[in-house]
Amino acid sequence: MRAVFGLVLIVGVALAGGAVMMAKNYIEAHQIALARERAKGEQSVPTVPVYVANEKLTYGQKLTKENVRQINWPENALPEGVFSEETDLFPSDALKDARYVLRTMEKNEPLLSVKVTDPGEDAGITSRLERGMRAFAIRVDVASGVSGFLRPGDRVDVYWSGEPPRRRGEDRRGEVTRLIQTNIELIAVDQSAGGEVNGAVIARTVTVTARPEQVATLAQAQSTGRLSLALVGAEDDTIASLVEVDQRALLGLGELEAPQQAEEEKVCTIRTRRGAEVVEIPIPCSN
Repeated sequence: MRAVFGLVLIVGVALAGGAVMMAKNYIEAHQIALARERAKGEQSVPTVPVYVANEKLTYGQKLTKENVRQINWPENALPEGVFSEETDLFPSDALKDARYVLRTMEKNEPLLSVKVTDPGEDAGITSRLERGMRAFAIRVDVASGVSGFLRPGDRVDVYWSGEPPRRRGEDRRGEVTRLIQTNIELIAVDQSAGGEVNGAVIARTVTVTARPEQVATLAQAQSTGRLSLALVGAEDDTIASLVEVDQRALLGLGELEAPQQAEEEKVCTIRTRRGAEVVEIPIPCSN
């Protein structure tokens, strides 16, 4: 009896040990397969080290090493102008080589060369002008400046209101309002070039970025009439066409037509002398 019990015990221990070994081998095989799949996934999407913002960065803020961190970014979705090396982003610790933020960046947003200044350059308004563009100031008030809700980075349409010059023989039309420039970008409101403005601010001037020919148009328009701005939506990519409204169009009166002159009836006569008197006698006209 004891021999049978011992035999059963030995068989049970052997079966339990075999089950443990089978479970261990299964778990190890599963882990190895999982590691292979992970490695295959990493190899299928190559990455590049990129510096991103470690916190929210605002316009004019000095960029420090504590403000950024490095992460791996998919190489096939790499934005233009990223920083991969610390020596490129921070050439030295000297104040003269410091960089400043040009555009507001959120946490984990990649740092791009267009969003920070060059080493040693301040965040002045000139750094926001692209090649071939100029800065031009427009006088505004609470009415023409969209009630103070304009911010740097917004885009506006510019309308001119005034009395156009008359051509020779043309009747006076009165004042007209015409769209003269579309989708112009604001780079400063009064003396503020940053986008962090809380609440409505009644500005006296706004500065726009424009090509030289646009600057000439705006300068001429500002000196000969009144300029009004219309805020363009952030996601609006439509292009406004020519718009002009005068007082008659505003009131729905249509174009003013010149009165038609009645055609005068042509009368033909002949002269004849009756004694000492000359008399005109009407006769039918012939072609």
